[in-house]
Amino acid sequence: PAGIASTPYLDTRAIVEFYTADAFSWRGWFAVHPWVAVKAKNATEYKVYQVMRWQVSSTKSAIRQHKTPTPDRYWYGSKSELLLSIKGEEAAELIPKVQAAVALYLWKYEYSVFLGPNSNTFIAWIGLQVLELNLELPLSAIGSGYAKKLTANRRCGVKLRAIQRIYLII
Repeated sequence: PAGIASTPYLDTRAIVEFYTADAFSWRGWFAVHPWVAVKAKNATEYKVYQVMRWQVSSTKSAIRQHKTPTPDRYWYGSKSELLLSIKGEEAAELIPKVQAAVALYLWKYEYSVFLGPNSNTFIAWIGLQVLELNLELPLSAIGSGYAKKLTANRRCGVKLRAIQRIYLII
């Protein structure tokens, strides 16, 4: 780990964090790979969500999720950097919205390194659907603009807001 994230069994607050690290291999010269980590109040691990191109097909999703006590890991030798950290009650309110955006990601079965959809598209999608995050991606988040093309017409946002309300009621 990079020593950025709170130790989950010591920090009992809910946490939402977004990270980036230089992309794999030569792509790291100009691009980043992002991911999001969420931790519910009193949880002992974070849930990490990211998109990866390995083994993506029409039946295998690009979205990968796993649990870990250290979401601030290195990415193929590149140290992670924290983009955004929200803790406490605000994070507790945002976690179901972030998870709803993950579940409704439109390009689960697609991946294109340049321009998108890719890992940066995924994180941009979450930021566009959960506006309260005020998430800003770096210029090196190549592919983040792909999500803006579709969400600009607001139809996806309206649909997601309705589904988020259902998640929050349950």
